[in-house]
This record gives sequence, structure tokens and C-alpha cells, in this order.
Amino acid sequence: MDTKTSLTRTARTLGYAGLLPQILCLGLTVSGHEYAYTAMAGGFAYAAAIFSFLGGMWWGQAIQSGRAGAGTYLIAVLPSLIAVALFLPWSFGWEWPGPALLFLGFLILGSPAVDRALGYAQNDFMRLRMILSTGLGGLTIALGFASMQLMQRSLAV
Repeated sequence: MDTKTSLTRTARTLGYAGLLPQILCLGLTVSGHEYAYTAMAGGFAYAAAIFSFLGGMWWGQAIQSGRAGAGTYLIAVLPSLIAVALFLPWSFGWEWPGPALLFLGFLILGSPAVDRALGYAQNDFMRLRMILSTGLGGLTIALGFASMQLMQRSLAV
């Protein structure tokens, strides 16, 4: 078992704390709080920012490795482009944010597969990534379902 770690306790603690905004957004949405609609938008913005951050992380790891090709950099810019594309339905007044949150949540859940494919991340970092991506991806998916349910209830009234 690999006992060497490149992550400090502070890095791990702050990583886990990064789940708190999505937990708060989900709680406000599920409870039907007066800020539920703001929480949905905030939850989308937070998940989109983190997804974009992951692309930036891949870009930085690629540069640091000194062995990345053009495909790696293309992969690294996709999260930001996808996040913007998932925001567009709201801009046009289409159904949002539920479906966008679902897509975003599943993309975050799958993002560690990109880390593995790129091969730049250390094992201890990958363990943390798996936990945090499962957490944020799952919370974002739950927020998507809660958003769709809240929207259906508001339309039925």
C-alpha cells in the first residue's frame, strides 16, 4: 500500500469543504425555501466552476509533464465550453436548470476517468479526486432531480 502522500491535511480538508456549497444548495432546493430558485442557479454555477477548474488542472498537469500533445489541451478546454453550453438553455428560456444539472453531475462523476487516461495524477490525489467527484457529481445530480421536481410542483399550482 502506498503510504507516501503528496497531499497535506489542509488540501484534503479544503477539498472536502468544497462539497459544502452544493450541500447547501441542495438543502435549500429540497426544502422549498424562498431561495430555492437562487440555490438551483447557484448550484449550477458552482458545479460549472468546479468542472471548468478541472479542465484548468488538466491543462496545468499537461504543461508540467512536458509530454502533452494537442489532444490533451483540447480535452482540457472542453469542461469550460461544455459548462457554457449547458447554461445556454436558461438564456433562451428553455427548461433549466434540472437537465443541465443532471448532465453536469454525470460529467463530474466521470471526470476522474479523464485523470486516469491522461496519467499525470499521483495515486493519493486520484483517491481524493474519486471521493470528491463522486460527492459533487452525486450532489449535482440530486440537485438536478430536486430542481425538476420543484419546477413541476410550481407549474401544477
